[in-house]
Amino acid sequence: MLNLQHLASFVMLQQTGSFTLAAERLGVGQSTVSQHIQRLEASLGRRLIARSTHQVKLTGEGEALLGYARNMLDIDSKVSSLFSESRLRGRLRLGVSEDFVASRLTAILEEFIRLYPLVDLELTVSLSGVLYQMQDNGELDVVLAKRRLGDKLGHFLYREPLVWLARDPERMLNQPDALPLIAFPPPSITRKAAQEALDRAGLAWRIVCTCGSLSGLTAAARAGMGILVQPRSMAPAGLKEIAADVLPALEDVEFVLQPSKGTDTKLAFPARASHRAVSFKFCQPSRRDRQRPTLSRQPAMAFFRSVSSISGLKRRSRFQ
Repeated sequence: MLNLQHLASFVMLQQTGSFTLAAERLGVGQSTVSQHIQRLEASLGRRLIARSTHQVKLTGEGEALLGYARNMLDIDSKVSSLFSESRLRGRLRLGVSEDFVASRLTAILEEFIRLYPLVDLELTVSLSGVLYQMQDNGELDVVLAKRRLGDKLGHFLYREPLVWLARDPERMLNQPDALPLIAFPPPSITRKAAQEALDRAGLAWRIVCTCGSLSGLTAAARAGMGILVQPRSMAPAGLKEIAADVLPALEDVEFVLQPSKGTDTKLAFPARASHRAVSFKFCQPSRRDRQRPTLSRQPAMAFFRSVSSISGLKRRSRFQ
């Protein structure tokens, strides 16, 4: 019988195209992934991976195995879910900051659907400050958003620097009057951080474009209207980072998970929740940002533990 761990390494290797990235996402050492592949090849008596200096590709035999491997892992997940002690059902009101939508939200939702197929999701995307206000008003169960350094809101996930971005930095910096800024409306954390940094440096600025959508701000920045501030790993394509010694340094921001008051975050993580996909789909940084440490496994799973503890969700026994 084929080993499911070996198959999981095989599928992840195909997805990432790299032993290093596959190991990061699975939370194991690179040597472990290599051993899994070698043992899988030995058990089948076929070469599955074509290795080269720059990339990893499947052989013809590997391509033939891929669909079966995915099906076997999917069946394993469904059987584990079926015979778990309980399953969650109900509605979850999730608030996510605008930054996550274009970068990591898809991976989070994919795993959410797999783990909680009976939970209906009510998703709200907005500015971090707006989401916190909505949660205070009882409109959201869990918030995934930013906070400024020193704030105590939420459970810490990770910290990241803010950067200045522009399509043509040199042209933006040579404006005759005030520095043109593109920003979210108040109470935006990135907007306030940019304004405070420029004020401390005594630099004049003006808001040339305001939009509550990151896609709108990105379009304005790509059109050359002004300078945008974003977390480094979430910098939109087509924009260049302005060198750190040209404009004043921006403070870091922290990404946090904030369950509603009264939520018991110590409840056990649902049985057999995938420690592979949950932790590393969520934690994997962008390619340009891999010099910084990835998130730990524990914060990544905190989101799903919080989901399991929301009082409005009911558990359904497998015998119901």
